[in-house]
Amino acid sequence: MLPEDEVERARALCRARSSEALADQVRIELEVDRGALTIVEVQASWHARTEWTRLPVARLRFAKGTGLWTLYAPGRDARWRRYEGIGPAASVGPLLREVDRDPTGAFWG
Repeated sequence: MLPEDEVERARALCRARSSEALADQVRIELEVDRGALTIVEVQASWHARTEWTRLPVARLRFAKGTGLWTLYAPGRDARWRRYEGIGPAASVGPLLREVDRDPTGAFWG
């Protein structure tokens, strides 16, 4: 189980990056699983508004043993690569700020 306050911080980023006016076209969602949070951009298909494409943006993995979060970016081969711009952190806050800022274009392009 991931710390709920950290999950909520990631959800807040997703809400902040989503536009109510464009919700039928694109939205940012959070996938929560046992040891990781994955930020996903969900886009409506240009030819069929009932079909949606899910594009991974960032993954934050939690190491229970150390209590640290590590940030990963999607690679071109669809594998996650450890993001080198910031090291592991005790909270998702600094990692989420890095994703939001995206100084290298690794997350939002």
